[in-house]
Order: sequence, then C-alpha cells, then structure tokens
Amino acid sequence: MTEMADNAALVVVDVQKGFEEEEFWGARNNPGADENIASLIDVWQTTGRPVVFVRHDSPKPKSPLRPGYAGNDFKEYVEERRGKGTGAELLVTKTVNSAFFGTPDLDAWFRAEGISQFVVAGIQTNMCAETTARMGGNLGYEVVFALDATYTFDLAGPFGWRREAEELARATAVSLHGGGFAQVVTTEAVAAGAVRGAAAR
Repeated sequence: MTEMADNAALVVVDVQKGFEEEEFWGARNNPGADENIASLIDVWQTTGRPVVFVRHDSPKPKSPLRPGYAGNDFKEYVEERRGKGTGAELLVTKTVNSAFFGTPDLDAWFRAEGISQFVVAGIQTNMCAETTARMGGNLGYEVVFALDATYTFDLAGPFGWRREAEELARATAVSLHGGGFAQVVTTEAVAAGAVRGAAAR
C-alpha cells in the first residue's frame, strides 16, 4: 500500500483513441492497463480527490492524435468518467511530452490547490507519462508512478537498436524509481492507499 494524501491528484496522461491504431504505433505491452486506469479514476472520484485529464494535441499532420481527427478524443471509458467526481477536475492540453508544458499551467494549478503529491497513469509509459513524472520530481512534487496503469509500444532507436514495449516500460520504472524521480508502484497499492486515506478522514 502507498500512502496517499487527502488531496493527492491523479494525472491521466493522453488516454486517447489514436493509441488504438496499432498499424501506426506497433505492438504494445500491458493489455490490462486500460482497466487499471479506469479503476484509478473511479477511486479518485469516489474519494473526492482531484483528477487531471491530459490530452495530447499533436502538431504532426499524420499523427493519430492530431486535433480534428477522431483519434484525438479521449477513449470512451475516460470520456464517460469526466465530470463525475466530487473533487476538483482539470483538463490540460499539450503539444509536447510533459503535462507541465500545457494549457493551463499544471504547476500553477497544483500550487494554487495546495497539491504536493500526484499519481501518474496513462500513455505512453516511456514518453509522456515518464516525462511528466520526471519534471514533477524536478519541481519538488512527490510523484507516484502507477506502472501497470500505463502502456507503451515497441520502438526503434539508433545503431539499429530496437526494444520491445515491456523492456522500455521496465527501463522507465528503473530510471524513475532508481533515479529518485518517482516512487514506482502498482495500481493495487495506489488504490489501497487512497481508499485507506479516505476511510481515515
């Protein structure tokens, strides 16, 4: 179980329909991620904690996440949960990896709300989710990374190197946790901490 502050925020990163286009992205890992993301949203909304929904508005004309294209929309299970919680809710749009470089200013909103701890869930593990976690750590927040509530895709790199999605996810976990940027945990641990904290109020 992971201790969760009464006002710990859940940051749901880029859970958009465009990521369902396997022919564009390639093979993914962690088929249970969407169920875990949904469960975290439910726990956060039920316990009255703040939820931040982040949407990537890609400036690339062929991206499945580009504005005006159906893939830019949130996945159905996310869209149907928006506005349903009793806690504060924020929509952040961005064109780069970090949710802290979006509109409105996430750091300013956190500080105005007195939030010092947040949980990261969403897509992709080693891209926007990781970058948001790293920047949060650099800004002095207590960051919790729900690894099994994220997923990513196989990726080609330099020198002919290629890594499978699960390898990349594990590398993210090691870098974030081992490097002190975030506490990497399971959905179950995060949810249990949130529920326990709510019961103790």
